[in-house]
Order: sequence, then structure tokens, then C-alpha cells
Amino acid sequence: MMGAQRVEFPGYDGSLLAARLDLPPTPPRAYALFAHCFTCGKDVLAASRISAALNAQGIAVLRFDFTGLGLSEGEFANTNFSSNVADLLKAADFLRENHQAPTLLIGHSLGGAAVLSAAHDIAEVRAVVTLGAPSEPLHVARQLGDDTLAKLDTEREVGVSLAGRPFRIQRQFLDDLKAQRLHERITSLGCALLVMHAPLDQVVDIDQARRIFEAARHPKSFVALDGANHLLTGRAHAAYAASVIAAWVTPYLPEQAPPSVLAAGQVRVTESGTGRYTQLVQAGRHHLLADEPTSVGGNDAGPGPFDYLLAALGTCTTMTLRMVAGSHQQI
Repeated sequence: MMGAQRVEFPGYDGSLLAARLDLPPTPPRAYALFAHCFTCGKDVLAASRISAALNAQGIAVLRFDFTGLGLSEGEFANTNFSSNVADLLKAADFLRENHQAPTLLIGHSLGGAAVLSAAHDIAEVRAVVTLGAPSEPLHVARQLGDDTLAKLDTEREVGVSLAGRPFRIQRQFLDDLKAQRLHERITSLGCALLVMHAPLDQVVDIDQARRIFEAARHPKSFVALDGANHLLTGRAHAAYAASVIAAWVTPYLPEQAPPSVLAAGQVRVTESGTGRYTQLVQAGRHHLLADEPTSVGGNDAGPGPFDYLLAALGTCTTMTLRMVAGSHQQI
């Protein structure tokens, strides 16, 4: 990752949410907000790979642990789908107040359903991406199992094991899922939508993606993540999803101001502000990065000063040889 900041902000109930703001080496052209899957966390493979790809396109990404998960405060048993949406709105507020409001929302699995719902309440959003998302939040109840669902009919709270980890689920969680009307939110989304789904997804079947896509209005796109599993744990599949998102979102980002041009012979070097040593180098109309390797505390976002010096000597030598060779051919 080019640069990262550990940040925190209050969630829907005031609990501090642990977050990571991944920054590109140059000033961000836009900000994105990533919502992780049910009971997962901000550091899942899909989130980190997508953040890296978007950073390479100049887009900053905020990803955080929902209330009661990962390093965030609060009790998971007291949360539900509505609280996840409220946490997303708090995350958007944090970006708006401290950096820039998000123009892109990305959600994985239940996080995808959450961003589809939250997009209506974030005026600056221009594009939404879902990865393996259900068309209705109630679909997640299948992961709880029939025995758990039966117990929730008579008990207020039950213990469950999800992905090998223990959680407490309350009846209100199931009631909240049943109360959601995501279809209505999708039909009135009002921004571009990219639906990404693995055809052989064993957790959220491909038919859920079809329902989302059919309910949405244009502009909308669908990309099949062929061969991937629900969590995108395969390196190639996560990288592919990341590259597609980075390319797809470009038309929906705010227009960039034309880059400035320095006079011939002038060079400007400034700190990027996103890394300990990362520098922005401008020579004429060309923009470059300079940095130190991670072994000495840099982010390795570009060649180091010594590398540039060697490059200058090398290019000077080869260009001189080409000039001499060219002049001899003309004689």
C-alpha cells in the first residue's frame, strides 16, 4: 500500500470504530468507502487488494470494522443491518469532515447490501460496487442455520459459530433483516452500479446478483468473477476484481484539473504528505515519484534519489552515444 493511516471515529452508538485510510502517493483525486462482509473485518484479502488497486489510480480508500467486530468497540450482539448502514453513514461523515466525502462505495457480501442502502443518504456518491452481495439482507439468515433460527423464535439471544468464530445473535437482528426493503433502494439508486459475483458462489448464489442487476436502472454493469469463491481468497480473483473496479469507476469520478507545466529546465520537488519520504517530482509536464525502500522506513512508491542519479548518468551516456552514432551516419 502506498500510504496508510490508522484512524478511528464514533459509530452509530458512539463506540469508536477502528479504521484504515489507504492513501495514494499523490493527492487523492477521490475517496472510496469499503464495507466488509458479514462478521469479517476491514483487513480481508478482497479489501486490501481493492484498496491497493484504487490507490494506484489515485483514489483513497477508507475501510473500517463495523461495531463489535475486529478492533472496533461495541457489542456485536447489539448490532444489526440497520446499525451497519448507520456506521457507513458515520464513516462518510468522517471523510467529509476530515478529507473529502466518498464518491465511490464498495461492499462485499452483506456489506454490498449495506452500501446499496446507504448510498441514498450520501449525496456525493456517484458509483456503487457490490461483490457477492445478496439482493435482500434476510438472505444472511441462512448462514445462521435452521436450529439457530428456531431458537430465536423463543429465545432473545443465542450463541453461534460463524467461520469458526463464536458470536452472539439476538432476535432483534433477525427482526431487522426481515424489515428491510432493499429492492426499493436499488430501483431508486440514482448512481452508477457495478455488480460483481462468482457464478459458483456457495454462500450467496448467483441468482441474488441477477435480482440486484434487474432491479437497478442504467448505468449498470455486471462482471462474473469466474472461478472465485465468496471471499475472493484466490490471489488472482481478488486482483482481477480490483483491476476491473479501478478501470470501471474512472468515468464517474470528479474531473481532474489539467496538470501544471513548468518551464523547460525547471524541476519542482515537494513532499507528498502520504509517506515518510515520498516526494512528488515535476519536470516540465512530467510527474514522477521518489521514495525510499521499506527497509529504511519508506513506502517504496518510487525510485530513490540514488536510483535517479544512476538513471540520469545512464540515460545521459546512452543518449550521447546515440547522438554520436547519428552524426557519424550523416557524414
